[in-house]
Amino acid sequence: MNVVVMGAQWGDEGKGKIVDYLAQDAKYVCRFAGGANAGHTIVVDGKKYALHQVPSGILYPSKTVFLGSGMVIDPEALFNELKMLSDNGVNWEGRVFISDRAHITLPGYRTMDKERDAARKRPIGTTGRGIGTTYSQKSERDGIRLADLDWDEKWNDLEDEDKKFLEQYKDQLLKMRIDIAAKMYEIRKENILFEGAQGAMLDIDSGTYPFVSSGASGSYGASSGAGIGPRALDKIYGVFKAYETRVGNGPMPTEFNDTTESELCDYVRNTGNEFGVTTGRARRCGYLDLVALRYACHVNSIDSLVLTHLDVYDEMDEIEACVAYDIDGKIVTDFPASIPALNKAKPVLQKFKGWKQSIKELKKYSQLPKAAKAYVDFIEDYTGTKVGIVSVGPDRIQTFNREKIWK
Repeated sequence: MNVVVMGAQWGDEGKGKIVDYLAQDAKYVCRFAGGANAGHTIVVDGKKYALHQVPSGILYPSKTVFLGSGMVIDPEALFNELKMLSDNGVNWEGRVFISDRAHITLPGYRTMDKERDAARKRPIGTTGRGIGTTYSQKSERDGIRLADLDWDEKWNDLEDEDKKFLEQYKDQLLKMRIDIAAKMYEIRKENILFEGAQGAMLDIDSGTYPFVSSGASGSYGASSGAGIGPRALDKIYGVFKAYETRVGNGPMPTEFNDTTESELCDYVRNTGNEFGVTTGRARRCGYLDLVALRYACHVNSIDSLVLTHLDVYDEMDEIEACVAYDIDGKIVTDFPASIPALNKAKPVLQKFKGWKQSIKELKKYSQLPKAAKAYVDFIEDYTGTKVGIVSVGPDRIQTFNREKIWK
């Protein structure tokens, strides 16, 4: 069975934890998009692991993981990450493989990323990790793939400094390469978990373009980035937080107002630890945007939602969520493509009663306070999508599964 986990907001929804949680019943985990710009945090028995390129299932000693064709690989960052795992007692050797069709991020791409963004009239707010440049080189057909590292003609076309950089990692990378399409067909009867990066609203096609990532953040990326056909995807999970966050520039209709809602913003940011795993930047915070969430469900065929960070609201008397936009006096319930329209959008908010108690120590969904369940019920009704999993803390055990996942 093939199960996809993708972000249903602007990234940072808690995908890493959910992939780690679901991986216990999968045999393989494949990351299908993004690169070293992604940051997936996992907490196991109180110990925190920050992963950027290695799929989250690596923490299970019996799992094999793949870096898919849709990824862009930064060799230096990758081997630093693998060393971090080794230093923490995680034996990864023989369990991490890279698609031979994955593209390589070269050191100069980082500088190009930063310079290009600085020169834009409307900067995107890139992480500066060379991701956009790598994808750009790929689309212009000037990139270098893992499969090209032992292609003499291609190698000779590289600049001397790029050759020198790649020579440090070339042999190791070639030992880890795999024909992922052939492998996926070989293991097609096994449980395979597909891990996305960023989120639906950062997808190059369906996100808030041009303020998006350069890769396929949507569910379709699991097919194109992992070497399987789209009809082979059995279930798609969309992960979202009980509120909204965004890193970098671009529209965010439900963002807390700096003047009147700064205290609420600080509370959510600090309680939810809303600081980037990769950059350390403080994330922009706001009310849960149900208009955007429903849109993400529709364009990605999300079968089931995963609600995270619900515990962040434990101490609040009242919470609010956006159910529509007010754009120039017109009430809008469909997510617009227009950036000017999104910039003018004012959230139409609905209030919900808070539950005023800690839910972090609860053991199952049925124990949640009535007010918390009411919030979940409303989200399901509005989006037309079941909330199949609820997370009330960072650890694996702080997860309520409401449905059978692997059938």
